[in-house]
Amino acid sequence: MQCVACQSKIDPGDNWCSKCGEPVRRSEPDSERRFVTILRADVIDSTGLIAELDPEEAVSRLEPALVAMRGAVRQFGGIVSKELGDGVAAVFGAPIADDNHAPLACHAAIELVRRVAGLGDAGLQVRVGVHSGHVVAYMVASEFSKVYEMGGPAQHLAARLEAAAEANQIYVSEACQALAEGHVRFEFLGGKLLRGFSQPVPVYRIVGASDLSSWRVRRARSVSRFVDRATERALLARAAEGAGATRQTVLLLGDAGIGKSRLAHEFAQAQKANGWRLIDAECSPNLQGAPFSTLKRFLLTALDTIAKGTESPTDPRRNLPEIQQCALDAVLDVPISNQRWSELEPHARGRAISDASCAVVAAMARRQRTLLLLEDLHWIDRASDGVVAAIASLPVPGLLVLLTTRPNGMPVWIARCRAEVVAMRPLDDDSGLEMLSDMLGSSATNADLKSRIISHTANVPLFIEEVCRGLKDSGTLRGEWGDLALVRPIDELGIPSSIQGVIAARLDRVPKQERSVLQVAAALGARASEATLRNISLLPEDALRGCLVSLDRAELLVRIDSELEDSLEFRHEMVRQVTYESMVEKVRDDIHARILATLESDESRADEPDTLCYHAVRAKDWYKAFNHGRSAGRKWLGRSAFADAANYFEIAMVALDKTPATRMREIDAIDLRMEARATFIASGQVAEWLDLGKEAERRAGAIDDIGRKVAAMTVRAGAQNFYGAPVEAVAIGEEVVALAESSGHPGWRNLAQYGLGQAYFLAGRYRGAKEMLATAGAHLAGPAASAPIGTTPQSLLVLCCMMGSITHTVLGEFDAAEQLQREAAAIADETGRPYDRVAAAYSGGWLMLGRGDAAAAATVLEDGFVLAQKHGIRLFVPVLACHLGMAYLEQGLFDRARRMLTEAREEARAVGYTSAVLRSSIYLALATNQLGDVRAAQNMLREARNTARQQGFSGLEAEALFGEAVVTPPASEDRTMILAALRAAIAIASESGAKPLREKAEAMLNSMLAGGDQLA
Repeated sequence: MQCVACQSKIDPGDNWCSKCGEPVRRSEPDSERRFVTILRADVIDSTGLIAELDPEEAVSRLEPALVAMRGAVRQFGGIVSKELGDGVAAVFGAPIADDNHAPLACHAAIELVRRVAGLGDAGLQVRVGVHSGHVVAYMVASEFSKVYEMGGPAQHLAARLEAAAEANQIYVSEACQALAEGHVRFEFLGGKLLRGFSQPVPVYRIVGASDLSSWRVRRARSVSRFVDRATERALLARAAEGAGATRQTVLLLGDAGIGKSRLAHEFAQAQKANGWRLIDAECSPNLQGAPFSTLKRFLLTALDTIAKGTESPTDPRRNLPEIQQCALDAVLDVPISNQRWSELEPHARGRAISDASCAVVAAMARRQRTLLLLEDLHWIDRASDGVVAAIASLPVPGLLVLLTTRPNGMPVWIARCRAEVVAMRPLDDDSGLEMLSDMLGSSATNADLKSRIISHTANVPLFIEEVCRGLKDSGTLRGEWGDLALVRPIDELGIPSSIQGVIAARLDRVPKQERSVLQVAAALGARASEATLRNISLLPEDALRGCLVSLDRAELLVRIDSELEDSLEFRHEMVRQVTYESMVEKVRDDIHARILATLESDESRADEPDTLCYHAVRAKDWYKAFNHGRSAGRKWLGRSAFADAANYFEIAMVALDKTPATRMREIDAIDLRMEARATFIASGQVAEWLDLGKEAERRAGAIDDIGRKVAAMTVRAGAQNFYGAPVEAVAIGEEVVALAESSGHPGWRNLAQYGLGQAYFLAGRYRGAKEMLATAGAHLAGPAASAPIGTTPQSLLVLCCMMGSITHTVLGEFDAAEQLQREAAAIADETGRPYDRVAAAYSGGWLMLGRGDAAAAATVLEDGFVLAQKHGIRLFVPVLACHLGMAYLEQGLFDRARRMLTEAREEARAVGYTSAVLRSSIYLALATNQLGDVRAAQNMLREARNTARQQGFSGLEAEALFGEAVVTPPASEDRTMILAALRAAIAIASESGAKPLREKAEAMLNSMLAGGDQLA
């Protein structure tokens, strides 16, 4: 940016040219998303004030209040975006970002109320609303004016707060209060019902400005201790040593949050303990426009320090010439009666102020070694800047001047005073982890989270602390500082609102062309190649290289070592996110469309459909999003990453539904759901699986496609086996098998027959299940084997063999079960698919349990359980866990069995697997009984038996009845109950053909009838 008058370079944050003093004229900003604070103020009952006045009189009546409002807003760096006749709408933090936008807006509101009250007009009373949030900022130009306008819900909340406020009161939202806390004092008013909001909104009232310095506010929020900085501390120690011979000046330079203030204050307190006099002051963003505001704060601190000193307090002003005493009084706002001072030219007064200030500092340094700490030079007022330059150049022994500033505020005079500039960098990884261990605790369970935070924040101390605070405030981390536990998974660490402005302010220093390159890189992701940026950025080669050099130097987009390509990556993820979120939707869409076109033309990207899908969705190219999403779903399905595959198929479904409605679109939509079913099945999303079938069936009926309707009904029938009562599953299964056979779709017929066999099994109709599964298996093993889209004949045959082996085991036909189990294992070994291997392990464990070899069953089931969890095959997790618990129970490992069966039941409930909930409950009751809680076991079994009977799970009803007989104490009063349960179990097992269960129940019954009282 250049000055329009003298062409000198101007930093984006400056309001005037440092060379000629000309006000900065900024170019019109593009539309962009911003995180800002909005202030709304108006005169109460303005209509009543001017209703009977002439138009000119009405304007004159309200104009003083409007002038006061404008002045207060501008004093604190805000922009009046709109005048409303009797009030103003103003914004803080735009068009140039400012991380202090919320405190500035609050101070402006306080000043606004004070100024209007100071007009002395009792009829002019104002109310103010202030809110911080995201907006879309844009310039609205008309024939006569231009207005910097804000769009979005944040404007409305600010307006509602204004309308709710009482006379001369300032109402603030919770978001604004959280950002300004410490800088301003608030009173919580509770939740208020505001127009347009369905729920009460937390509201705060400003009760006054805080007298805390920015450092004290930050320090009060801090929950971490000072770590590392050994190099910088050693340099400061050398400077303190050198100050014995002559004045030393050190400037700590770094972006917000890097730790300048923490280092400076830690060092200053150490020096104070060593006998140094400490004078600390800071430049305030609230007073940047007030002449000598920084110098005044410094002098007040210095005089207060002297007054509290251990030596006899001597006011250093006494030995100054009279005119210099007047100069200091002028800065300190002390009334001056000296005529000579009044007669001095402005330039001479400025020189007197500078000389007097230097004389005070020199006198203090001669009396006692003095450390002068002045923070945040980037906010210094222009009048104080020259005086501080003179103080920092004083040739006085015993004086150490320590300054801090951000890169955009480094004084032009710093080289003249021979200052040592220390460029502050982020912490190293070890120090970042030390800081995190101090806040989160040293437990290894948080190791992965700590690594993610290090990567996310690039070890910037403030960012580390605020991310941790955000996780704790949201309840994601629970406990006390120093001992926090992660209680729920984290998808994204996000960007706390407290540091969004810090990053945005840094990005606003980036020239427009470099910003455009940064935006493309942000849309590409955390890492990008220079070649890809070249193709997408549309910049000439020289211009692009210049931008990349500048961005690398600024440590925003840095070049990294890579053997494969010339790669660039964001210094930390938060910079990328803020860059990306600053773009309005239209700009984002355009960039993603260009990225998509570039990547599609690159043949090496053909195996990256997930990346192409991401950019197609962001570009809102819905047909391409459908195609790439389907390809990505197939890719991850082929790798047995079922949850990821389901996610991409879902994206493809949503994208396809956003394309124009045609018959072909509906066909694609049905086929996509049929293909996607396998991912939802494996990942245990039973309700979604059922919905796929229902939705596909509805669409097939709408376009009168019988073949696809059969397919959809088959999918729905399969889901019904897990999500409902067996009677419903059997009814729809028999219907769909008949339809599939008559309509000539062998693949869907085979799947429907497998599903019906499973439904018969769940209903306790084991003989029917054996026959139906054998029929399906014969079709799948034959030369014309066929399977529907989304699976293969081999994979479907594995399931048929698995289910057939389980059925034969329940029937007591162990040789037939063994033969089918070997077939399932052989196919699983051949395909190597995790899903097939898990299925074979499940039936293998069931068979070994049926034969009484619990230890071998446990080994097989443990392998299957681990494999299912590793590959996200969630549908099998509850049944594997259940049978593993049963194996432990058979081995006498009762406590272990209880834990595993509890996990099985909870997982079955989460998946929606009804029969697995019942079976795990039955055997959990048996484990509970063995551990001594008979009453709990009886209640659990009674509930399982009733549920199984009501829903038609007759096989499970028989198992529950037998379990009740086992856990009921064989006392004389309970004997009838036990006998009834055994006879009922025998009757059901006899009808269904469950020979092993029937034999166990008969043996127990015979023992009871023979008078035995020791029941197995």
